[in-house]
Amino acid sequence: MNTKLVDSLVQVILSLSQEERTLLERKLFFEESEPSTKELMQIAQTGNSFDFLQDEPDIYSLKDGEPV
Repeated sequence: MNTKLVDSLVQVILSLSQEERTLLERKLFFEESEPSTKELMQIAQTGNSFDFLQDEPDIYSLKDGEPV
């Protein structure tokens, strides 16, 4: 275990303003630690992840199934 590094990090964190600590907590634990739904959608679209579906035949129509 690198106790010197941990001690240094604690000192840096303690020196942060409240606003900076809040930002750090958000980045570590909340909204910014995982991509949002919108970001995932953009990644899938720009990465061409679903391009293979364009070659699939249309086997269903609006007449298929029952209304929901």
